[in-house]
Amino acid sequence: MYRISELADKVGLSRSTLLYYEKLGLISAKRQANGYRSYSEQDFQKLKLLQQLQAGGLTLKECQACLESRVDRELLLQRLKVLDDEIAQKNQARELLSAMLGMGSMREWHQATEKQAPEAHLQWLIKQGFNEKQALRLKWLSKDMNEHEQYMADFELIFDGLTRLGPGAETDSLTALKAVLLNSDALKAGLLNTESLKAGLLNTESLKAASLNSGELLEIGCGKGVATRVLAQYSDFVITALDNDQSNLDALQQSLQPLTLTQKVKIVCASMIELPFALHQFDVIWCEGSAYIMGAEQALKDWKRFIKPQGYLVLSDLVWSTNDPSNELRSFWQQEYPDMVSVEQRIKQAKQAGYELIDSFPLSEQAWNGYYQPLQARIYELEPIMRNSKALADVNRELEIAAKRLGQFDYQMFVLKRCSD
Repeated sequence: MYRISELADKVGLSRSTLLYYEKLGLISAKRQANGYRSYSEQDFQKLKLLQQLQAGGLTLKECQACLESRVDRELLLQRLKVLDDEIAQKNQARELLSAMLGMGSMREWHQATEKQAPEAHLQWLIKQGFNEKQALRLKWLSKDMNEHEQYMADFELIFDGLTRLGPGAETDSLTALKAVLLNSDALKAGLLNTESLKAGLLNTESLKAASLNSGELLEIGCGKGVATRVLAQYSDFVITALDNDQSNLDALQQSLQPLTLTQKVKIVCASMIELPFALHQFDVIWCEGSAYIMGAEQALKDWKRFIKPQGYLVLSDLVWSTNDPSNELRSFWQQEYPDMVSVEQRIKQAKQAGYELIDSFPLSEQAWNGYYQPLQARIYELEPIMRNSKALADVNRELEIAAKRLGQFDYQMFVLKRCSD
């Protein structure tokens, strides 16, 4: 027989808990002549059985039911599912903490967070010590803060010496420029050779004569300046070329010198997310292939205030060209570019943001080949020395996806005119 204090010590419970269990009828005390409670070995073993049942995640009420009658199998199955869910959540939490300590990959976490809270994700990365350029690259390229440094070193090695950082072609840039000029005041003033342009004959001198009274053009995400050089050669715009990568801007500066175009282009190293310019400063904003960094829909809204009334926004963006892409392609781009929509949806977003559609066309095959063929050759060159590189594996995967694009996705050029407020 056990006194209540002895039983409490033996089972690791408090005196008040034992009294509560006695009130519920789980154990039964006998009064001794001196008035003290005493409990039997059967009470002790019943309490140990109760503790074992509680260890399975059952509530006290459920434990009592199990002690008094046959086990409710359905109840146990439900409880098992709850525990499995809790274990999965705990394992996920453990993996995250482990990854944040540098013991595992954070790629899946970054991808999920980017989908659910992109702006908060960016600000959090900056608070972890990444500057904005590094944070944006982490979001879109490495996707793992623990491996970012090595990933970016590999990525920059892959693209070292390549001219283009994405699909594009001079002819596509000129077609978009023609669309802008055909809708400008220059046409009304008779400065444009209308017939030759409509016939598709891009006359350099007439294009220069048709510039928007030497207006201002801002190119956002200019990269190494492939489109910048086209705009500088074929228009009289005063061009501001903006990128957040100084090495790209240095390459652009060098490429302008032999063409004697350095006086026409002002170079600015800054963020596309926080443009350091005055409201309504530019006649045209131009962005080929980089609006995805902040999301094309957001760019339509944010950049509008820097465009003069009746000014233009020209951008190229990755879009679906079918409403029913393959599961493989849909899954890939949902991870890589969640903001990707159809041409029709992007045009609808532009109109809702306050633009009129002037022209829209898919980039030429030349634009794709001019990017992917040199990139593929570079991959073949580097594979023997970068077999374990995640950056190289990701670029290889993009090449595989690009080979399956026909009829399913494309880059689309949009020429938009800012409506009056």
